[in-house]
Amino acid sequence: MSKKRVLLTGADGFIGSHLAELLVRDGHSVRAFVMYNSFNSWGWLDALSSDIKSEIDVVAGDIRDPHGISEAMQGREVVLHLAALIAIPFSYHSPDAYVQTNVTGTLNVLQAARNLGVERILCTSTSETYGTAQFVPITESHPLHAQSPYAATKIAADQMALSYYHSFETPVVVLRPFNTYGPRQSARAVIPTIISQIAAGARQIKLGSLTPTRDFTFVRDTARGFVQAMNCDECLGEVVNIGSAFEISIGDTVALIAEAMGRDIDIITDSDRLRPVGSEVERLFAGTEKAQRLFDWSPEFAGREGFLRGLVETAKWFQEEENLKHYKTSVYNI
Repeated sequence: MSKKRVLLTGADGFIGSHLAELLVRDGHSVRAFVMYNSFNSWGWLDALSSDIKSEIDVVAGDIRDPHGISEAMQGREVVLHLAALIAIPFSYHSPDAYVQTNVTGTLNVLQAARNLGVERILCTSTSETYGTAQFVPITESHPLHAQSPYAATKIAADQMALSYYHSFETPVVVLRPFNTYGPRQSARAVIPTIISQIAAGARQIKLGSLTPTRDFTFVRDTARGFVQAMNCDECLGEVVNIGSAFEISIGDTVALIAEAMGRDIDIITDSDRLRPVGSEVERLFAGTEKAQRLFDWSPEFAGREGFLRGLVETAKWFQEEENLKHYKTSVYNI
């Protein structure tokens, strides 16, 4: 694999920090675009080992600012675009912020990449764009159905990216991860919500609906998908799923986490955590044949056994006091 000069947006986030770490270990030159803040925090990049951090060129800015992203992109061959607002409940509260960040932010990346002649742009999608599965496994030909403002903005961002490929031959790939989990994930996601409450000593776990099913993908599998897709010429203009090809309900996920952590727990349904009825995505189950065919990707944490291994590793990370202190386990994080 050739070594690339990479710009990684959203590098301060959950998946972004794992991807930055993998890119450095693989010998790529990494420039990390992080959200500007007055604390000079680099998000989860601050948690990386010093030998990794020292190899990352960190640039603070705002994806909504076209000038800032264009400046950060100077001299880069590949752009991995992960910067986004992703919490579904918060998209009910502040949909305009999602349009500005997810749609306009993606447009800024695409326009800068087009102007600068970037070799490859990978835009990050989400399985939420499919809505509740109309057939399984969900392939890339599945209809798109936005059941939340978040999903609507991600569909718009995907279509903007593909329109640049068709209109201007901008070298775009849309990578569509299913529900990624692992160390450093925000508590706005269900697995960290469960694990962090248990790790903090709770025996009654507050959750929303337990019946929806998800295809949970371990974060190192997701990060590896980006790296393998980065050099795939056959991916240009394509949408490609990344998932574990394993389906499990939220209720069964809770039971598996309790097993992994050796705890007995009770579940309390919290009405504040329930999505509006028409917004709940009831079933997600990835078809990943296209990723296998195009760039020889398959999940290493596959099936129930792989999921349990990933949960054990995730729970171990959360149970370390230095990590758990980042989470407000008694507060519902939207």
